[in-house]
Amino acid sequence: MRWILRVLLALVLLVVAVGVGARFADGPLAIVAGGPFRSGERVVGPEPDWGFVREIREVELQLATPARSRTTWIVDHAGKAYIPCGYMDSSWGRIWKQWPLQAERDGRALLRIGDRIYERQLVRIESGPEVEAIVTELARKYLGGGPPPSDAVEAVHSGSLWLFELAPRR
Repeated sequence: MRWILRVLLALVLLVVAVGVGARFADGPLAIVAGGPFRSGERVVGPEPDWGFVREIREVELQLATPARSRTTWIVDHAGKAYIPCGYMDSSWGRIWKQWPLQAERDGRALLRIGDRIYERQLVRIESGPEVEAIVTELARKYLGGGPPPSDAVEAVHSGSLWLFELAPRR
């Protein structure tokens, strides 16, 4: 029994050490939130057609406040990019995912794709004609194709699934 407790304690300490250490990293470490971006070239110029993210599975997103980064999914629709965030109506989601609440307060963000950084404004989408198309693309890209689950649009309306448009900075 003591051996099991020691192993569990060691695992907890390891997780805490990785979590604290990641805050000093240049970006996230897989699913562990990381520090602010220190590398990457800022993209300036006209607004891009975000269709290029169609086959990119994950990107790195950093909020302005607090300046922490995370790995997340990205989808495109009609030349715009969107970040989804699920499980927002669950206890686990509210504990694990603080960034959507922070993004609602201050939507300034940096998006890093490869070595390129885009200044963005996160704008939550709760309804509208684009919601069905966005969740359809989400299902295609991350659920192996086919139509989205029948309740996916309702998940956005009910607050279980949050969608953020990566709008140009104001």
